[in-house]
Amino acid sequence: MLKVASYNMRKGIGTDRRRNPDRILEVLREIDADVVALQEADRRFGERASVLTPHLLDEHSDWQAVAVGLRAASMGWHGNALLVRKSAQVVDCEAIHLPALEPRGAVMADIRTAHGVIRVVGMHLDLSGLWRRRQAAAIMAHVESCTHRYPTVLMGDLNEWTRGSGCLRDFARDYAFAATGPSFHARRPVGRLDRIMVSHDWRVEECGVHASATARKASDHLPIWATLVPA
Repeated sequence: MLKVASYNMRKGIGTDRRRNPDRILEVLREIDADVVALQEADRRFGERASVLTPHLLDEHSDWQAVAVGLRAASMGWHGNALLVRKSAQVVDCEAIHLPALEPRGAVMADIRTAHGVIRVVGMHLDLSGLWRRRQAAAIMAHVESCTHRYPTVLMGDLNEWTRGSGCLRDFARDYAFAATGPSFHARRPVGRLDRIMVSHDWRVEECGVHASATARKASDHLPIWATLVPA
């Protein structure tokens, strides 16, 4: 099985309004996923440096950051980042530019695992429904245009409150949704803003929302996860 997770880590700022990268890493260790899509992984201002420093990952985790950062101090692209096991091989990776009024992007990586090469896309979509649909279309078009086809996982904060409409309906044409459950707000989850979507090469074996005591404090979103097996 392959375990994946998605986490809007809110730049490491918890519900107590304190920035604590160690607490984010503790939550990730609790989930222990093979591949993690992070949103809001970088600080907002200045060099937009990564909240989870290379030293923190190197010394205190089993993950490496996929090198999609286009800024020297950044882990990802517009706050989107991917973590994979240190034992995994990153075959290819790139940032995906998205249409938007405010800076938005997605990140994509092809990763060699025990299941062969898989493709993972991490995203954080717009607050506007119109722009979310445009961004969903851009992401799917980008994946479709790739020369090589691999079993694919799309993950991230879609910012979609409605069920089965808007960008959710668009993604559902080609991808199946893991029924993970509400993940926002961390203190009282009611919104299914965070989503994991898989191509038809995968079957979702198990999935859920990680709602440990630490996760309820570490960010305003709870992380979601899914275990996948080849279909």
